[in-house]
Amino acid sequence: MQLNGAQAVLKALEHEGVDTVFGMPGGAILPVYDPLIESSIRHILVRHEQGAGHMASGYAHATGRPGVAVVTSGPAATNMVTPLLDAYMDSIPMVCITGQVALPAIGTDAFQEADTTGITMSATKHNYLVTDVNDIPQIIHDAFHLATTGRPGPVLVDIPKDLVLPSAELEWYTPTGHDLPGYNPVMDGDPAAIAQAARMICEAERPVIYSGGGILRSRAAEVLLELAEMTGIPVVTTLMNRGGFPDDHELCLGMPGMHGNYTAVMAMQEADLLIALGSRFDDRVTGDRGSFAPDAKVIHVDIDPAELGKVRHAHVPIAGDAKSIIAGLNGAIRSLGGAEAQPDRTAWRTTLSGWQEKYPLTYEEHQPGERLKPQAVVEQLRDNTPDDTIVVAGVGQHQMWASQYWKFNHPYTWINSGGLGTMGYAVPAAIGAQVGQPDRMVWAVDGDGCFQMTCQELTTAALEKIPVKIAILNNSYLGMVRQWQELFYDERYSETHLDTLPDFKMMAESMGCVGFRVDSPEEVEATIQKANEVDDRPVVVDFRTLEDEKVYPMVPAGASNSELLVDPSQREG
Repeated sequence: MQLNGAQAVLKALEHEGVDTVFGMPGGAILPVYDPLIESSIRHILVRHEQGAGHMASGYAHATGRPGVAVVTSGPAATNMVTPLLDAYMDSIPMVCITGQVALPAIGTDAFQEADTTGITMSATKHNYLVTDVNDIPQIIHDAFHLATTGRPGPVLVDIPKDLVLPSAELEWYTPTGHDLPGYNPVMDGDPAAIAQAARMICEAERPVIYSGGGILRSRAAEVLLELAEMTGIPVVTTLMNRGGFPDDHELCLGMPGMHGNYTAVMAMQEADLLIALGSRFDDRVTGDRGSFAPDAKVIHVDIDPAELGKVRHAHVPIAGDAKSIIAGLNGAIRSLGGAEAQPDRTAWRTTLSGWQEKYPLTYEEHQPGERLKPQAVVEQLRDNTPDDTIVVAGVGQHQMWASQYWKFNHPYTWINSGGLGTMGYAVPAAIGAQVGQPDRMVWAVDGDGCFQMTCQELTTAALEKIPVKIAILNNSYLGMVRQWQELFYDERYSETHLDTLPDFKMMAESMGCVGFRVDSPEEVEATIQKANEVDDRPVVVDFRTLEDEKVYPMVPAGASNSELLVDPSQREG
């Protein structure tokens, strides 16, 4: 079958099972948009290329399938750098197709030319510059394979314009394999190491399972639950694994890290064994590395061998897929006696329950005349939405409050920007999640600073009738930065007051959305219920929250986790 290059791009995407792409046309990619009219693939037309990347990320988070973005050359490709790096740091499977100037023009500073592969080399798992039209089917096939196997991540395919013009023809073929020298991701862990890890688990008196985003990437939530229940070992769920272990489970300690709860942070600090599963010892979890979990031996399981020993020495490093290795661990522990082989950990459980009782997450009650308490808004959202609601957050205080006060009892229901910390992530990622899961409720919890970075994508959602819901915790500040300025910069509030905010309700309505503004606690629940009833367009709710509310607990940057600051009401002296 004779096809031109543009038709081959779309047929290759269809061959990979792609049902939706997010993008925006432009000169170099325009030939690909012509046959798109006849394609079965749904195209979501964004208002900014960054939105396309974050939508693809949200889609991938919510579905487990790779998200796809298609944009043109030059500034469109550079606008994709942030979403690509965001996906790279959080191990999100994505494929981005960019247009490029014609092959003869490369290197001449042609109109809208950029060295896209050079620019994105450190922001992608791999990238390609196509130089032969006949390579298009195979390269796109390889791109999806690379994005979804081993440690997932974004892959970029840069295609010069002359390779997708009608005159560039090829004989279509269906790729059946991959010739990728050096790319051999290990899935099954070393049996000897797994057996050694099982013995260590059965000897530890103060063990903690440190579960990270790799649990969700490998679809390992079920085997993690089996491991925890068989051994009785408590579990912390990092920011990237909220929902990977149910919050309501008696063994769940919640989120560790800079804004984790006291018990999760101190459990890791006082542990004698850390069972790190799909986690990478991020600095936001460890605090000062030299004082992190000083008495703990480490079992470290990760699909990426480069992570093993990178930050913390692993006594038992195991490279491979988390689901496969945890299943192997479960079998090895059963062969040693399973639950009966575990030592008496009564003292450890007593210590943990004592911390939970003494240092729960807390905040002061709302006082008459005050703006809303953001924590209370999150709790009301949590209590008035389905248990499997997908929650998406931007970056900042609202992200931490959402992670702290929502109850995540289902995997794949929490989406946020973790490693890169990308402001503006929530709105487009929530749209992508809603497209990927059209029958689920999706709420984005955003801040007023983040919201203004990408809110134009609500026009996209309105025109596409995507009923995503946005809760803005609006404190008129760059809240997390303001908190740091108050605590560590002698209250010198330099350039954090967003004192020229638009009217978000009117702004939302002007973009075809339903808009609400909430000023009093009495209005919160009723407004959430009204928002939940809208199913044909986006909804934006402007919750006017306290300006000076702070996120606690908090580990100051660079400090030891032992220096965790709890809420002022819980401090002694």
